[in-house]
Amino acid sequence: MWPFNIYRILQSKERYIWIQARILYETDKAILVESGIKIWIPKSQICGIKLRKSVFEIYVKKNMIG
Repeated sequence: MWPFNIYRILQSKERYIWIQARILYETDKAILVESGIKIWIPKSQICGIKLRKSVFEIYVKKNMIG
């Protein structure tokens, strides 16, 4: 199958990444994290949280973190 088609051009996929983050504060709707910079991330935009070797990692859209 040809890798380039109109659907792929028009429907760009959202990219998600795991980032190491330090959770500074949490409210009902958002979490303040520090990953080089301090940023509020809405809980609805966080797809996953894991703890690896005593470091929190969050799974968010790539464009959420500068």
